[in-house]
Amino acid sequence: MKLRSLAALGLTVMGDADITGVAADNRAVTPGDLFAGVPGDHVHGARFASDAVGRGAAAVLTDDAGAEHVPAGTPFVIAPDVQGVLGRVAALAYGEPAKRLRSFAVTGTNGKTTTAYMVEHILARLGSITGLVGTVALQIAGEDVPARLTTPQPADLQRFLATLVEAGGTDLVMEVSSHALAQRRTDPIRYTVAGFTNLTQDHLDYHGTLDEYFEAKALLFAEDKCERAVIWTDDEYGFRLWARLASKGRPVAWVGRTDRDGRGWLVQGSRNFTLTGDAKYSCHIGLPGEFNIANAALAAAMVLESGIPGAAEAIADITPMVPGRMEVLSEHPRVIVDFAHNADALEKVISSLRNDTSGRLITLTGSAGDRDALKRPIMGRVVADGSDVFYLTDDDPHSEDPAKIRAEVRAGAEGRVEIREIGDRAEAIRHAILTARHDDTVLLAGRGHETIQEVGSDLIELDDRVVAREALARRDRA
Repeated sequence: MKLRSLAALGLTVMGDADITGVAADNRAVTPGDLFAGVPGDHVHGARFASDAVGRGAAAVLTDDAGAEHVPAGTPFVIAPDVQGVLGRVAALAYGEPAKRLRSFAVTGTNGKTTTAYMVEHILARLGSITGLVGTVALQIAGEDVPARLTTPQPADLQRFLATLVEAGGTDLVMEVSSHALAQRRTDPIRYTVAGFTNLTQDHLDYHGTLDEYFEAKALLFAEDKCERAVIWTDDEYGFRLWARLASKGRPVAWVGRTDRDGRGWLVQGSRNFTLTGDAKYSCHIGLPGEFNIANAALAAAMVLESGIPGAAEAIADITPMVPGRMEVLSEHPRVIVDFAHNADALEKVISSLRNDTSGRLITLTGSAGDRDALKRPIMGRVVADGSDVFYLTDDDPHSEDPAKIRAEVRAGAEGRVEIREIGDRAEAIRHAILTARHDDTVLLAGRGHETIQEVGSDLIELDDRVVAREALARRDRA
């Protein structure tokens, strides 16, 4: 790409250069890149322009404030909103790869990861070469891609899409968070199908109110963001979103156990369920939990709505392995790791496990620091009301006092359940497993696939699954 071609976006271009890529991190710059100096909360990214040019950057993209940091003689581009235009710039630099892919996006509070894995699983059964972008992993055809691409900032995302196209990729499946939508990280992708799981209280530290959080999610369903929408309408906010889109004449389909007007997919049954719309399809899901039936139905409907031939056979068995999502580590005692980290997710997971646990249900969880504190006592109450034993421990305290966080969670559980408070999460996991009885279920909730715990300025290696397996092995030797 010629740098001067960016003038077509209404940007001010000073000088010219051949651009072969885009990087917003000076440490990731390779020769020929356009370095994006994005203003940050504390430091303007353009301060690192000299280092980026030293590493081979051919030009710099920044705003008026950042222009003063561009080395003399270096071509540069001025944009009023660098973050807002970065995706479009990167897409041009990499040959607009999204236009050569069928693409699926999933948003919502809970179930994004599982639903995305389910969509990818169905597409793989159809013979597609898929790219998966999510909180657990970044993969092409089931293989992890280099770690430096795992944060889907606009330039990294477009580079990933170009890599996917180069590898012969046919389909993109992506989790899309409210943060990513608000920060325009996915621009200018227009997804073939976008799906909505649900919306419950979370991330209010960032969005302020639940309605603002909802409106951030709703951005994905604008006409320039997706061609078709598929909405789980048994959720209050899902129903609101579906009604809004339908009233505007947008191509939208509902999914749920409640029959509604217009195009939709009625779900009936449990682990073996039917999906009835323009035809009737039989589906099986191998993952436990009523909420996973909703996830599977949404995933199947998204693929059906895309019009891919042969979907009927591909959706007959929807059983992907999703790291850290209802991941069963042992049967006696049953030990399950799940990412549930807010009240709604905990309530759904605990309820599903309660129904098929013959012994005690033991729940271990905490709450993250520097996040929405209002949900902490609600989480405590949910765990207490559904569990026989509550191991109250730390999640990622970040900069907050871990004891303060635990006290706020405990306030909602006090007097409702037996509480065993052990701040050291690894020690709490070991204690919960070693003292569990043969028919008990031990739910390790909150962190799922995560492997690093942030305590103050310390980054501690901690994988719930690794600690649990070590405790299980110790239990077998006893």
